[in-house]
Amino acid sequence: MAVEFSKYQGLGNDFILVDNRHLAEPIITPEQAIAMCDRHFGIGGDGVIFALPGKEGTDYTMRIYNSDGSEPEMCGNGIRCLAKFISDLEGNGEVNKSYKIHTLAGVIVPRLENNGEVTVDMGEPELLATKIPTTLVGVEGKVIAQPLEVAAQNWLVTTVSMGNPHCITFVEDSKAIALEQIGPLFEHHEVFPQRINTEFIEVIKPDYIKMRVWERGAGITLACGTGACASVVAGVLNSKCDRACTVELPGGCLGIEWSAGDNRVYMTGPATEVFKGKYL
Repeated sequence: MAVEFSKYQGLGNDFILVDNRHLAEPIITPEQAIAMCDRHFGIGGDGVIFALPGKEGTDYTMRIYNSDGSEPEMCGNGIRCLAKFISDLEGNGEVNKSYKIHTLAGVIVPRLENNGEVTVDMGEPELLATKIPTTLVGVEGKVIAQPLEVAAQNWLVTTVSMGNPHCITFVEDSKAIALEQIGPLFEHHEVFPQRINTEFIEVIKPDYIKMRVWERGAGITLACGTGACASVVAGVLNSKCDRACTVELPGGCLGIEWSAGDNRVYMTGPATEVFKGKYL
């Protein structure tokens, strides 16, 4: 079956977008998604995102298959790309347009800005260890700066869920981390029964941090929106950064704010169409 698609990227985190509005389930299988994401024999991408009909009062539903065929709850960079994709499908060219998107992590609301960027209300962070989930034990059920042994080294980690699970650790030099070696050891560590996304954070100043990420199911990526959100939350909890912070990723920068007023996290960043095609 030939599948029409559009390729979008957000800070180099790239996705294959599929118009799936005519059916309530994705029109391709996880195995097909793996083939499509292959950068040598397929289209290439960190995942395949489907725009499905809305449900429970939402405008649209988002589903995503990672490049390994697994299905995460949602994706921060991906939902920005989805919002831009939906706007392009509708052909209205509106700015300050918001969408209510149903995801496996709940309802997420992205808004198209007049500068071409997308601001996303990512909701409230979840800190309880049982909700991450992790078997690590912390204070009052929250894992904040707790030791975790990985590769014969003790790391102080903080766990946060932004609808998907994150383990954040602060380092002196993010570039010095052998991400391709240490990332899988965090992802598959026994204390994370549903695996984990891992962020290595270097604090430049309170309102500016650098981040490298190993994504569950995708490996090394140039950006991770939920990871950037979780990292700022962890930075605030560890008294290392401000609530409003620029997060520099290998693919570019995101603006993140953990609002003291409503406890919700807001993410602002770009989403750009790269090309269209038909996968045979």
